[in-house]
Amino acid sequence: MNVDRGRPNRRQLLKRAAGLTGATLLGSAVLSSAGTAAAAVATSKRFDLTDDSDEWFREILLQETRILQSFSFDNTNKHLYTAQLVDAGRQLPGEARAYTGTERGTNGDLCVTRLDWQGYIIGRMYLKGFGHGVSIAAEPSGNSAYLWTETDSVPDSQNVGYGTKIARFKFANGAVLTPDSHHVTKYDPVPGSDHNTIAVDPVNSRLAVRHRISGTWKISLYDLAAFRAGTFTTLASITQPSVLTGPTFQGYTTLGQYLYTIDGTAYTYDSADNRTSESNTYVTSIDWNTGAVVQRSLSKAGESLYYREPEGLAIQIPDTSNPAAARLHLGFGSQESKALTDKKASFYYKDLLV
Repeated sequence: MNVDRGRPNRRQLLKRAAGLTGATLLGSAVLSSAGTAAAAVATSKRFDLTDDSDEWFREILLQETRILQSFSFDNTNKHLYTAQLVDAGRQLPGEARAYTGTERGTNGDLCVTRLDWQGYIIGRMYLKGFGHGVSIAAEPSGNSAYLWTETDSVPDSQNVGYGTKIARFKFANGAVLTPDSHHVTKYDPVPGSDHNTIAVDPVNSRLAVRHRISGTWKISLYDLAAFRAGTFTTLASITQPSVLTGPTFQGYTTLGQYLYTIDGTAYTYDSADNRTSESNTYVTSIDWNTGAVVQRSLSKAGESLYYREPEGLAIQIPDTSNPAAARLHLGFGSQESKALTDKKASFYYKDLLV
């Protein structure tokens, strides 16, 4: 069971001291519901998803007041990038009027906030017509970063815009971009696909791209440099496991041999504002080489948050000279109360690799 806490508990310390191997902890715990896979990714350690979750930030403000959608770390410059839909009523430079929240969602208009690792906002930019922001990726460059996002948003049957291609652009504080801005480079690794999103493995310089093609959800792994150059040779490609069909998909990331996903929904409340549900947030690890679900664990990180909707996963490397100390971060959106609906962002992490 995952709980809010600030320090490793005795169980974790004993596990670290024991130096258990991945094989020892896995045993026969590979689960069913595997997707199909084609890959040859080198073996690596994985995060133990039953490891308790440490709190990094609890309820910090982002640029907009809508819910966090996803996030990514620039581990070189110690920056955090987050994605949200643009606020209702905001009028951006060059716009003739303000737009409603529904219009922003249909168009796929995003706000990216840059924060330092103390949780302070140090920049923001706007992306018009890019998508829903289910997952983003940061690629450090000098004292800033290039961002990878979805782009060329098209509304789905619910009038929510999702990207049909992938974009790369340099973060520029205060900028407003469209898919056709000359600062944006676009990629189309799977022509004809929709719901394209992207995540980064910052240790191995790889990109994971999730997309839907002919009604089937796929996730593929690429070398970052090759993808950036326009070569879309997959290192691995899996069909999304069936265990993820049904739950609300809320984000993913990758490190080494494993893909990690998060799913679930916000708490529900009755008319008297009493909570009527418990956590249904699950984190899942999937082997790139086999498509097998290795572990699926209920998370109670941030369980005392009001509203508490899971929103994104990302890999943080607090010390870039020691990538073995990687953290798997879970993001949550919340609000202070029923009356105070502006959303805040919280981040919890697991750091036990086995």
